[in-house]
Amino acid sequence: MELISGTGQPADVTIYPVFEDSEGEPAGLTLRDGMGGRGAVHWFYGRHGEQDILVVGLGSRDKFGMEALREAAGGAGREIRKASWRTASIDGTALRDIFGEGEWPEQAAVAWVEGWLLGTYVFDKYTSRHKKGQVDWIRIESAAERSYAEAAWLGRARAEAVALARDLCNEAPNDLHPASFVQRIKTIFAGRNVKLHVYQGEELKQRQMNGLLAVGSGSKHPPAMVEIEYFGDSNAPHLALIGKGITFDMGGMNLKVARDLSDARFDMGGAAAVIGAMDLLTRLEVKARITAFIPIAENVPDGDAILPSHVIRYPNGLSVQVVNTDAEGRLILADAILHAARNGAERIIDIATLTGAVGHALGLRVAGIWGDAGFAEQLMRIGSKNGDPIWRLPLVDEDEELLGSPYADLANLASSPYGGANMAALFLRRFVPSKARWCHIDMANTSQVPADRGYKAAGATGYGVRLLADFVTEQANSGNGGTAE
Repeated sequence: MELISGTGQPADVTIYPVFEDSEGEPAGLTLRDGMGGRGAVHWFYGRHGEQDILVVGLGSRDKFGMEALREAAGGAGREIRKASWRTASIDGTALRDIFGEGEWPEQAAVAWVEGWLLGTYVFDKYTSRHKKGQVDWIRIESAAERSYAEAAWLGRARAEAVALARDLCNEAPNDLHPASFVQRIKTIFAGRNVKLHVYQGEELKQRQMNGLLAVGSGSKHPPAMVEIEYFGDSNAPHLALIGKGITFDMGGMNLKVARDLSDARFDMGGAAAVIGAMDLLTRLEVKARITAFIPIAENVPDGDAILPSHVIRYPNGLSVQVVNTDAEGRLILADAILHAARNGAERIIDIATLTGAVGHALGLRVAGIWGDAGFAEQLMRIGSKNGDPIWRLPLVDEDEELLGSPYADLANLASSPYGGANMAALFLRRFVPSKARWCHIDMANTSQVPADRGYKAAGATGYGVRLLADFVTEQANSGNGGTAE
């Protein structure tokens, strides 16, 4: 899809973005109540060769931001794609109502392309249904003849990184298991300015990645730890991005029971977020020093699988009693955190679909974050603008006693049924070096949506890609200091 400006040949359809309080009659149309509601889409079909018109809602004028524009673009793109139109224009009158001028600022062009491409995303690898094409071009009807090529490129790069994460999560587990996941990562980063190493088999044993070995012991596909080093600036503080990569989570011997367990394939959403972020950061050649660590396993029951009461010993001296094999994510993240510390990471961010409890605390749109206050505040601010919202939750020191075990230093599941997401964060903190700046992100509640909405398509959302990439970029642009203002 190309983003162009100025006048030219007539488009198949004209798009009118409007606010809830928009007045007037664009193109002679009378706006009814609700047409300007955020995410609303309404068709006005032309007769006898007249142009079709699509009105898309931006919501409240007072609350307008780039996320509302992304949602409008996603809804518009999906509707126009369904109608099989190939060209579109955005009305110049609407632009003046939104921005007070006849052309878009660069960030608006980026947001529109990003939202449009993500809104028209489909995962159709396994379907035989007819596949519709994308729009060829969208014209911004502005007075100035200007190029939006750079903005469009950035919007496309951001959308493609999120789409990559969505693709990985949406994959069927027979096509994305630990072995094929490793190969997929190698393919993605082939030719990039990175150094990639895969720890498997004997190397995992030598480095005492015993949590990963234990969790993956029930699968016919051996576990792996993927390490991706990117030195865009070798003098920058060393940041580790860790993403949980459970390709399918049946719960191990604590078997999950439900009518449909298809969503268990989304348990590598944290890994997908890190991969998408690294894809975008390496394409943008951001001046940062990052190492991604992706522990990969399949958590299924088998004669060789770990049993409840199994004790795992970690190289930092801690022993963990596995009281529930369905609390496996923290066991492999512990390995990755220790490995990141051994590699000299001064800053550590882990992201994972870790607990159902985070959804009970925050609902289904906002992820949870624990740890370093400065990083958490920065990530919250970034997420409030870029579409990956996140909220800080507490680490209550007194609750550590609930992770106690009579047989080991700690258990992998708290004795209390309350505050499960907080307990998981407290567990992980036990493996973080005292001098490291660390944050833990639980995105289990935001990894998927049940139906199309805005620029999100039913299935995987790609949450976390932009959150991590924008955090790293902002850190780099601020001189790699603490919280950027």
